[in-house]
Amino acid sequence: MTRLFSCLALMLLIFCSFALLKKDKPVFYIIGDSTVRNGDGSGKNQQWGWGSFIAGYFDTTKVSVSNQAIGGRSSRTFITEGRWERITAELKKGDYVIMQFGHNDAGPLDDTARARGTIPGIGEESKDIYNPITKKNETVHTYGWYMRKYIREAKAKGAIAIVCSPVPRDNWKEGKINRSTESYTKWAKDVAKEEQCFFIDLNDLIAIEYETLGAEKVKAFFPADHTHTDKAGAELNASVVIRELKKISSIGLLQFLNK
Repeated sequence: MTRLFSCLALMLLIFCSFALLKKDKPVFYIIGDSTVRNGDGSGKNQQWGWGSFIAGYFDTTKVSVSNQAIGGRSSRTFITEGRWERITAELKKGDYVIMQFGHNDAGPLDDTARARGTIPGIGEESKDIYNPITKKNETVHTYGWYMRKYIREAKAKGAIAIVCSPVPRDNWKEGKINRSTESYTKWAKDVAKEEQCFFIDLNDLIAIEYETLGAEKVKAFFPADHTHTDKAGAELNASVVIRELKKISSIGLLQFLNK
């Protein structure tokens, strides 16, 4: 009988140890728009976001990868829909949050179709509107205001925040990809610097990759429009994300990446 109890106690100890390890496993959260996760992430209409291929680079016995990006959202609506609040409720010390917004922030503030735009820039300007989608009054802020909110709230939970500029579209001029150098790239970079946060300039880095491949090859990455990539394009974008993450040795991600 004593031996039986000893065995049961040992099994309980092992079970509790595994449960604790699972609970404490860090989470790598990904947030953004359809260029990060398109639709349900299954590649419908041949469209994929780069976030769908990030988990393959990680040893998921050591870290969980949670791609919470969703199409059509801006830095504003990802918050106002409660999506960020649900993440922060689970966010803990040692987690990571990589974010990429901007593609949908340039829209109108209060149109009847989306009402997802943000005020350009990173200042403290705001505008009170009536939101015809939610049927509520809302104070709309700048792109930078929302990005600061993500960074500060992630840091407050002890998580590591990484800001990315928006991936480039398949728009060319004189052999070069058009970049958002003076808008969302600059604003994302400036906010990251202001908040002492890590920054990856996907807009420029992926544009360089596209220019190396050439316009004809890159065109094949965009079967439906000039914004959403196919699987090959998303895999290329994901590889750039991982390459740049590996360069930030101070955040401790290398221990979780597959060798």
